[in-house]
Formats: sequence, C-alpha cells, structure tokens
Amino acid sequence: MRIPKHIGVIPDGNRRWALDNGLTKENGYKSGLEPGLKLFKLCEDIGIKEITYYGFTVDNTKRPKVQRLAFTKACVDAVKMLSKENASLLVVGNTTSAMFPKELIPYTIRRQTFGNGGIKVNFLVNYGWQWDLKNYLIEENNKNNALDLIYSRDISRVDLIIRWGGRRRLSGFLPLQSVYSDFYIVDDYWPDFKPKHFYNALEWYNEQDITLGG
Repeated sequence: MRIPKHIGVIPDGNRRWALDNGLTKENGYKSGLEPGLKLFKLCEDIGIKEITYYGFTVDNTKRPKVQRLAFTKACVDAVKMLSKENASLLVVGNTTSAMFPKELIPYTIRRQTFGNGGIKVNFLVNYGWQWDLKNYLIEENNKNNALDLIYSRDISRVDLIIRWGGRRRLSGFLPLQSVYSDFYIVDDYWPDFKPKHFYNALEWYNEQDITLGG
C-alpha cells in the first residue's frame, strides 16, 4: 500500500456533536483531544512522517467568547499532550493577535523535539490563509521562492487531507501546500473518531492516480 508522507487533519463537527449529545457547543472541543492522540498513534504505527492538525482559524475567533476560549484551551491542551510523545512540534499562526494563546508562542519560534523526535506535527492555531500568504502576494514577481515568502514555510506539501464532519471544503487549509492534496471526507463528527476512518482514508488514497499534474 502507498502511504502518504504527510496528512492534513481537519477535525470538524465538535459543536454539532455536542448538541447531539445534549451539551452546549463549547463542550464539544475537549472531546476532540483523545481522537487527536489516537490518530497520532495510528500514524506513528503505520509510518506517516508528518501530520498537520487544523486547530482554529482567524475567522473562528469571531464566534462567541465562550466557544473561543474552549477551542483555544483545546489547542493548548493538544500540544501539551503530544509533547509527551515522540514528536517534533511546530505551531503556525498569527502570534501578533491577542487571540493567539501565549502558552504556544515557544512552539512558533522553532520546532520543539520531544522523545526521539518521531513524527513532525504541525498545529495551525489562529491561522488565516491571507495572513500566511501576505508576503507571497506582495512579491508577485518572486514566484520561484514562494515557500520562502509564507509563514508556513517549514510545513511540507500535504499528500492527503482528511476532514471529519461531512463538510466538503478546505476552509483555507494551507493553500500552497495543499495544491495537489487528495481530499477525503468522513461524515462522522470528529469526537466520534474511529480507527476505521483513518484506514478507509488510506485505502481510498492508495487507489488514487497520483500524478502531481504530470
């Protein structure tokens, strides 16, 4: 089986899951922590080299404060949780904004290695595609060095993006790195994560004709 080197994870459906389970929307985010660790372990076992988790976007911060605080805490807790694993952690997001959690700033300065390093893990926190591409768009005549001009320059091209929650959109996920990504949808909500979601995505990816435009 052909294994993707880098997978992107869009963990959607937390709020809808909370409502379906008789909870308020903000209570759905903490239920996404355990699935994130389970997915990491599966990637570790199968030999994935890099994972990018979509934490929250600049647009997400427009939501009610109680939800914003909840998903921000979930992102901080997720990074701390994975810092106990064999992982090389990097957080990418707009740190100049008050919406960026100060606890994660050390992870934005340089990639932090834990254990034996293992998988590269990237978290997009307070991320916006316009913010990421700002310098790239200004330097329109310097396309040959595109990756040097973006804030997410240390994140490699994404082979496979998996989105939970049934929505069929990228929501601004790493526009340059995802240009040739295969995109797999899981209809179940992220807190209802099951290993079969991941294995089904890998089986589907294995059947795709990967040409990168060639």
